[in-house]
Amino acid sequence: MTQSRVVVLNETKIGNPGEWNLCFQYCRYEYGDGNEENGYRFIWRRPNGNLQGARGQARIPSISDILLLTSKAMAEGWGSHNCGTIGFDYADD
Repeated sequence: MTQSRVVVLNETKIGNPGEWNLCFQYCRYEYGDGNEENGYRFIWRRPNGNLQGARGQARIPSISDILLLTSKAMAEGWGSHNCGTIGFDYADD
């Protein structure tokens, strides 16, 4: 498997300062073979602010948390990117 580097382009989060925070991020994935892809991910931030890597998985407590974070991303203007061939475009009518 090719090594990759993740560059966080945008982030929104829920939680209290100094506690675990659930984050929704828009990222650029830079692969060792020179390819790049953009996409979204959920990830936890530890109380010290470091990211908690979990091999591509983040436990999300509720659908409400997903809706809140994705709604915040949309309201902040960065939540409507379609970065793949199987995604759907969001039309702001």
